Amino acid sequence: MKATLENTATDYLESLGIEQQNLGGFGGEWMGSGPETEVITPIDGSPIATVTQVTEEEYRHIVDRAHKAFLEWRTVPAPRRGEIVRQLGVKLREVKKELGALVTLEMGKIAAEGEGEVQEMIDVCDFACGLSRQLYGLTMPSERPDHRMFEQWHPLGVVGVISAFNFPVAVWSWNAAIAAVCGDSTLWKPASKVPLSAIACTKIAEGVCRENGVDPAIFSLVVGKGSTVGDRLLHDRHLPLVSATGSCRMGYRVAEVVGKRLGRTILELGGNNAIVVTPSANMDLVLPAILFGAVGTAGQRCTSTRRIIVHESIKEELVGRLCAAYGEIRIGDPRDPGTVMGPLVTRDAVSDMQQAIERIKNEGGEILYGGEPLEEPDYPGGHYVKPCIAAAKNEFEIVQEETFAPILYIIGYGSASASPKEAVAEIEEALALHNGVPQGLSSAIFTEHVREAEYFLSHRGSDCGIANVNIGTSGAEIGGAFGGEKETGGGRESGSDSWKVYMRRQTNTVNWGTELPLAQGITFGATAKDDAEAGR
Repeated sequence: MKATLENTATDYLESLGIEQQNLGGFGGEWMGSGPETEVITPIDGSPIATVTQVTEEEYRHIVDRAHKAFLEWRTVPAPRRGEIVRQLGVKLREVKKELGALVTLEMGKIAAEGEGEVQEMIDVCDFACGLSRQLYGLTMPSERPDHRMFEQWHPLGVVGVISAFNFPVAVWSWNAAIAAVCGDSTLWKPASKVPLSAIACTKIAEGVCRENGVDPAIFSLVVGKGSTVGDRLLHDRHLPLVSATGSCRMGYRVAEVVGKRLGRTILELGGNNAIVVTPSANMDLVLPAILFGAVGTAGQRCTSTRRIIVHESIKEELVGRLCAAYGEIRIGDPRDPGTVMGPLVTRDAVSDMQQAIERIKNEGGEILYGGEPLEEPDYPGGHYVKPCIAAAKNEFEIVQEETFAPILYIIGYGSASASPKEAVAEIEEALALHNGVPQGLSSAIFTEHVREAEYFLSHRGSDCGIANVNIGTSGAEIGGAFGGEKETGGGRESGSDSWKVYMRRQTNTVNWGTELPLAQGITFGATAKDDAEAGR
């Protein structure tokens, strides 16, 4: 590979407002006087820039400003709020290439995925703009005469957004754009590995707000340690809602702390996503879906394909074709247009992958392809690996976990000698394996049989928040609500009616008559009234 930062221009950083030294806090003004952190690119281990974290005192100031901004922002008509978010989308279009390049530089995903992440931001801004005119409440018939009953949705407050390293910008936009049209402000705590992308996005949003004469603190930012700033955010009663993306372990902590103060959470946690491959599957669709799902972002997506549950009658064929395809994967500098798989985010991530591979072997699994680290000097920085294919059993402890790396488990189901009719009946076994993990984010089946497809999508089928037919597990569109079940957390972001969690629901009843009838036919105090009318 032999690519280094020295031979690749980074002039675009200046255009995004990224300097050699950057302040990590924003609440209407930029600040940061805490510890300084050096941001390293996983491409070759070189430093990019430094960020000064916020102190706890600065955190308090930023939260106060975000709340003050919310009090003003909620009075702005929703369509006007939508117009400002639309303009944010326009600005993102103008810097799509540059911001995508920063995502690639800071996180390591290939250039196409970096720009694709910015496109997600643009798309969700468009979605939110339209949503700003559709924050509908319902009108319900009242059982009482001359009464009108209806519901309204009101802005909620300051929304805390905790994002993970693997999507440095998109996850913020899923929350911030929709929260903004709902009348909320947001307080963003990005992952400490990728703060520069967050600073760039906040500066873009700041510029849009200033151009429109609104308080830019509606898009606030705090870069700091989870043990200090992050913990303050979770305990902070000024934040009625915390949206957190990360590991299941992190989610348990967020749910416990925020739940104790009766706050709300949106939890987008780990995935252990599987593709069921049936005998009738179209292999020309299966192979690219598995490759993108398992190798895309170097296996560091929450929707990455982790398990292949394949019928025994076609398992040998599929494994052979997968191993051949894996051998053609171009690994290297993610800025190179020909690269398919870039680096893991840190050296520790490489070590974690190696430990997982040892556990696979110790539990009785077999490595069918790859898994080894790729050495310097051809792969500088020590962050590169060959993607791994392993034969395993669903009940292995390591298979039950989410290893954030390009490890793909091959798990067979059914009988190799089954007739076509018997193979269709064996779909129940495949679904039992599919659902037999603690996580429940994304899922897919490849089949040409309607019965298998409908079974997979039924209440007896996939227990995941996302279930696809003849499409892989990765690459969700913003129009559908994104999230999963079980240890994935149950949260939903982005499309559909997920906007409702960013608002508070209020039921209203108006009596426009001259009587005061009670609900449920109650005649409280009727005897006293009758006595008075009778002169008694």
